[in-house]
Amino acid sequence: MASVSCNFSVRSDTLSLSSAFSSSFLRRRQCAPYLRTSLSSPPQFPLKISCAAASSAVSTDSPSLAAKTEVKKDFLHINDFDKDTILNLLDRALEVKALIKSGDRTFQPFKGKTMAMIFAKPSMRTRVSFETGFSLLGGHAIYLGPDDIQMGKREETRDVARVLSCYNDIIMARVFAHQDILDLAKYSSVPVVNGLTDYNHPCQIMADALTIIEHVGRLEGTKVVYVGDGNNIVHSWLLLAAVVPFHFVCACPKGFEPDQKTVEKARQAGVSKIEITNDPKEAVRGADVVYSDVWASMGQKEEAAYRRQVFNGFQVDRTLMEIAGSNAYFMHCLPAERGVEVTDEVIEAPNSIVFPQAENRLHAQNAIMLYVLGK
Repeated sequence: MASVSCNFSVRSDTLSLSSAFSSSFLRRRQCAPYLRTSLSSPPQFPLKISCAAASSAVSTDSPSLAAKTEVKKDFLHINDFDKDTILNLLDRALEVKALIKSGDRTFQPFKGKTMAMIFAKPSMRTRVSFETGFSLLGGHAIYLGPDDIQMGKREETRDVARVLSCYNDIIMARVFAHQDILDLAKYSSVPVVNGLTDYNHPCQIMADALTIIEHVGRLEGTKVVYVGDGNNIVHSWLLLAAVVPFHFVCACPKGFEPDQKTVEKARQAGVSKIEITNDPKEAVRGADVVYSDVWASMGQKEEAAYRRQVFNGFQVDRTLMEIAGSNAYFMHCLPAERGVEVTDEVIEAPNSIVFPQAENRLHAQNAIMLYVLGK
């Protein structure tokens, strides 16, 4: 294949354009079909075109050729990756966190890059952590709220994916239906990061794993006990347990267990010890971490009163933490309903690592974005 440089000029001498097609342009060529039409259908104004082949062949080892054939990386589920990749991501998060904490701002891998952030569900932590993290590393993030796109209503998800791929280098989405994130990844030509779906929340669990490593000293071999609703947080913990070995217990009321297929997937992986129980007091014994979340997630608030009755006995209070033991840490993905799933006393206790956990959203996500962008 010959590499070609082209010079374009109009006879009126009022317009000239010299173009060497960049890899960025080639990646976004789907957005400009008029630039791909045959030159036998020229523009309206008189146009002179001269092209010269710079070389007669391109080596198969050419970086540009490798870039074209490289498989796009998305971050949709933790178990899409092997143990080494997950642990390397967490190591990278620690490295970049230390760099940011030092005040050094010379590391700018995202300079000149933009990220589209789709929010079908609003969130303080997800928006601020992604936007701030991307900015600290040199990039620019664009917030698209629930009324900006109305994905699936005003415009089909596959069209949104293609259009945003034209303008941006990466897409992050926080949506309701898990199929939406799958469709975004399917039709996008740039990496897609799952900022949350009703099924899972992989970025949160990566931040949680980072926090456990910092405070417990390790992730492998720990006992993590989740007390509450078997929701998307639990699903992500199960998918992590399918990759990295640790003891995971979910204590929830009958009828509120996590998705059975996901439980079986984690168990069949044969990596971790998985327990689903309806007894929170027995579950927390010997825990390294006791974890909680709201009993009624976004979209379930009309069930809040009913759930408070059903979840009676599943509140994380001082008594439950004492059963867990003096070495147990308390974690919560926030926002918390103090006095409901957790008492104020527990969330403010010295062994609560809720706020370092929240901060680590930024650092874990930075590592994820560096990975999918090949940095």
